[in-house]
Amino acid sequence: MTPALQPLRRIAAYCVCTDGDKFLLVRASAKSGTPGAWSLPGGAVDHGEHPVDTVVRETAAETGLSVAVAGLRDVLADMRALPARGLTIHTDRLIYEVTIRGGALRDRVGQPTDLARWVTLDEAKALPLRRFTADALGLPDAEADIRPDGVPEVPSFYAVPGPDGLHRAQRFAAYAVCTDRRNRVLLTRISDGYPGGGCWHLPGGGTDFGEQPGVALVRELVEETGQEGTITELLGVASHRDAAQLGPEGYPIDWHGVRAFYRVHVARSSRPVIHDVGGSTAEARWFDPEELDELPLTEVTEEALRGVGLR
Repeated sequence: MTPALQPLRRIAAYCVCTDGDKFLLVRASAKSGTPGAWSLPGGAVDHGEHPVDTVVRETAAETGLSVAVAGLRDVLADMRALPARGLTIHTDRLIYEVTIRGGALRDRVGQPTDLARWVTLDEAKALPLRRFTADALGLPDAEADIRPDGVPEVPSFYAVPGPDGLHRAQRFAAYAVCTDRRNRVLLTRISDGYPGGGCWHLPGGGTDFGEQPGVALVRELVEETGQEGTITELLGVASHRDAAQLGPEGYPIDWHGVRAFYRVHVARSSRPVIHDVGGSTAEARWFDPEELDELPLTEVTEEALRGVGLR
């Protein structure tokens, strides 16, 4: 049993980098929370940083290699306990595929990761792997991470003072480009007093502590619209920073949102019903594609609909 630990959330980005039949892995040093464990190169997304830039920056720092991101491979979340540090950490992890642009593999002495190596899948099986790394490589569940006994109660949103005194918040969310068998599009109207109030937005929202992005999206879809949908495709990830966002809190927040977008199909659509009354969603409706031109859409909704050919 793990003791009561302080909850902490973070967003991180990693890469799957291959050279023939070998994969690039890095080893956590004694300075890390899981010394001796091996993982994909990558690390925490800095406030305001796009995860793609995180992957390139962290891989160069940990391995000495310059990489280019080729595409998004997966989005997942996990919890691990670090009793020695008194923490339970929920991490939203973005896994990218990359290609090598140049550089030379090197080790780092006295850093959070100290070794970088090319390994085959058979060699990886014999290593103490972080759980997300084993998942990404399609290997059996790893035991390098200590699983917490339960999920702590944590507010879905909170802001903390930044180094400049301005409150800042980083939040991971999942949103749906949701259609039914008639190819209608499901949208939600943002309540007044929230950023983008009055505009139409994709259904979805922030994930809870300990929650997988896909599970969160299906939950949000029911809470905001009363629809039960099936995720069919991971579309991509976007990063947005508003350095002085104003919302219901009543004071400026340096806001950084990282959002995963999915294609969702509702087989049995019905008239939308908002179950989470009094929140950021004022209305939900199905729209025919030709009706979208007349709507005030948020920028992210416009981009997502265009990306799947609905604009």
